[in-house]
Amino acid sequence: MDAGLKYPPMISPRSLSSANADRTAELRRRCLQRSRRGLPSDPVVACQSLRTSQGQPWQVRAGRLTRDRVAALRFEVDELGLLIGRVREPREQYTPAQIAEAEAYLREYPWPGGQTGHCELDLSRLYAGGLDGIRTDLRGRLAAADGEAAQAYQSFLDAVDGLATMIAQAAEDVARSAASADGPRAAELAEMAAVCRHLVHAPPRTFREALQALWFVLVAVQAGDNAWLIGPGHLDRSLSGFYTADRAAGRSDYGRALHLVECLYVLINEFIPAGLAIPVMVGGRDADGADVTNELSFIGLEALRRVRLVYPTVGVCWHEGTPGELTDLAVELMADGCPNPAFFGDATIQRGLRDLGVPASEACHYINSTCVEISPVGASNVWVASPYFPIPRFILDEMAAEVASGESAGSFDEFTGRCLRRLDDAVAAAAAEQNTLREARRRYGRKPLQSVFTRDCIERGRDLDDGGARYNWVECSFVGLANAADSLAVIEEEVFRQRRVSLPELKRILDADFAGHEAERQRFLNRSPKYGTGEAGVDGLVQRIVDACRAACAPHRMRPDDSPYVPGTFCWIMHERLGRETGATPDGRHAGFPLADGCGPAQGRERRGPTAAILSTTSWNHAPMIGGAAYNMKFNRALFRGTGGAGPTAASSGRGTPTDSSSGTSARGAATTTSRIT
Repeated sequence: MDAGLKYPPMISPRSLSSANADRTAELRRRCLQRSRRGLPSDPVVACQSLRTSQGQPWQVRAGRLTRDRVAALRFEVDELGLLIGRVREPREQYTPAQIAEAEAYLREYPWPGGQTGHCELDLSRLYAGGLDGIRTDLRGRLAAADGEAAQAYQSFLDAVDGLATMIAQAAEDVARSAASADGPRAAELAEMAAVCRHLVHAPPRTFREALQALWFVLVAVQAGDNAWLIGPGHLDRSLSGFYTADRAAGRSDYGRALHLVECLYVLINEFIPAGLAIPVMVGGRDADGADVTNELSFIGLEALRRVRLVYPTVGVCWHEGTPGELTDLAVELMADGCPNPAFFGDATIQRGLRDLGVPASEACHYINSTCVEISPVGASNVWVASPYFPIPRFILDEMAAEVASGESAGSFDEFTGRCLRRLDDAVAAAAAEQNTLREARRRYGRKPLQSVFTRDCIERGRDLDDGGARYNWVECSFVGLANAADSLAVIEEEVFRQRRVSLPELKRILDADFAGHEAERQRFLNRSPKYGTGEAGVDGLVQRIVDACRAACAPHRMRPDDSPYVPGTFCWIMHERLGRETGATPDGRHAGFPLADGCGPAQGRERRGPTAAILSTTSWNHAPMIGGAAYNMKFNRALFRGTGGAGPTAASSGRGTPTDSSSGTSARGAATTTSRIT
């Protein structure tokens, strides 16, 4: 960051113009009144498109399908927003019979399966040359290509044509609304229409135009390619040039830019259904190690204050040189009731990406693809959470097998090894299934518009689903890490060391869900070491399990380019779902109770306080866990009163910042530490 940069004030709603505050509040209120309906789906347009393209290669048909889906999108124009982008429900224009007939036809096409989205796009071509520049490039490549590459370029070109049509139609709709509007709103709508008309052909010139172009692309890719959960990403990097130019030219100021980002955040909540995640990130370092924090970093966080909706999450890429003011703002927002900020360990994540072969020039530019899973920006077809593995079940399965066979392990080390070999087998089976899904997506999928904005699809002349992306690895999620370690600690103590119970006796206790054995359950819960209390023995078991997860992934490769399988402990909501399906475990957990989430201690087991819990959680190497390793911490709001929002972090590090090191601490896991103020 420029040493001369003056940090913007931590703006509160009171310090902004009342017009912007009132407008944001009303946009928020209307958003909350409307139910999210999911991605817009127009089966009639899809049916018509596929019928007219019969006989063409699938890649070409996919391009036309995306073109027609995107070109058919329409947006609502209201009297408040400064960005257009709330999608009309396309199904409302059809009769139930039309929809039923179209859906029956579409069922003839195999669903490709696999995963989509979960990334940040590379919009540098759009920002540099506009849609006309992209189309000129694609036409040139198409003229020089043949075979499958020519089909790919044709599909890319068709998809971009659909995007241009969508934007042109938006311009017409806004212009009509401007003609019937009065006063200041008429001028705002006229400017909005001019922005849209410009973006049909040319690159954005201003921050507002760039933000509008970004939203158009996000909507078009998700709706046109049916690619879920593509986020705005690093606004403070991708849009900083536009913001700086606007400030220098006097076209905008901090408050206006903040309100535009607030409008974007509201649109995200209008578009994405509940229960998911959309990422924005701020801060971090460039390839030379220099901090990249700028005013947009603060805006990305500050926009959460008045919007106060579910989306987006805003992750701080934290490192030792992160300005304390940025950290303080994130903590202040948490203390003020905004749960969205999170800290990501920049040094640990970059190291993990470099270990995967990502060059330093790209390892510094990553995104939490939705929640905490990490992928390189603009070059990713990484599949995340594919699939989830409930680690404690491997312990229960090994117990059942040994009791049934009568062939018990002779030592705790042997027992643990047997459990972890079951994990090997599960990952091997899952990898085979993921490869089958990747092949199905190659045959029946295709994402031509997302390919245009993903390196190196254009350079390779290959669709994203056909191996065009630079990075194609798979991130496996291992759930219940703390329960597994705590369970092994109980087995070591009770079965092998003290010999208080035999393995068959322990299995009977668990099969009964501790009914009639509450004394034993309390002993397992309270007498055996627990992860999260800073005890080396059980912390070492966590490291052993993590090493086993990494080793289980290592032999397997994903089509088409032999990309690796990568571990993580990301859970989403699966710790509850998998816990519901998992029997009682030796750590004292009842059957059906949620498993521990992420890489932190199991629920309620931080009995020696947050410092000991942090020491346990950071006692092992997080760098390989690029699939995500979230640690969620909760603090009472009273702890933050009178501290300017930086109480706990200031006390621990001296200036209101978390810490980072080679093995990773509070904000330094391979994914994130998130604090909640209650």
